[in-house]
Amino acid sequence: MSPRRARRRGPFERPDGRAARPVGPQVAGVDRVESAHDGEWVVRNVSGAAQGKGYRCPGCEQEIRPGLPHVVSWPAWAGGEDERRHWHTTCWRNRANRGPGRSRY
Repeated sequence: MSPRRARRRGPFERPDGRAARPVGPQVAGVDRVESAHDGEWVVRNVSGAAQGKGYRCPGCEQEIRPGLPHVVSWPAWAGGEDERRHWHTTCWRNRANRGPGRSRY
């Protein structure tokens, strides 16, 4: 007979084995304000599940296909939701590393 071992749990798993929902800024649909070198931005994670429309990412100029999780942001200081832009999550995180006029190819 082999000895019993404790089963490892994932980071979002409850003791009873069911998956738990992550809490905090990663929850889709919850607005948060981020401060960066380019100002303050209202940011919302979008799960992509209810999206039936494609968008163009301003960071890489590539299409964000329907159903792909991504980030929506707009300036906190002016314009409001009329200035919303849809970004790939990695493009949003790396926007500070992208210089003006830098070639994307």
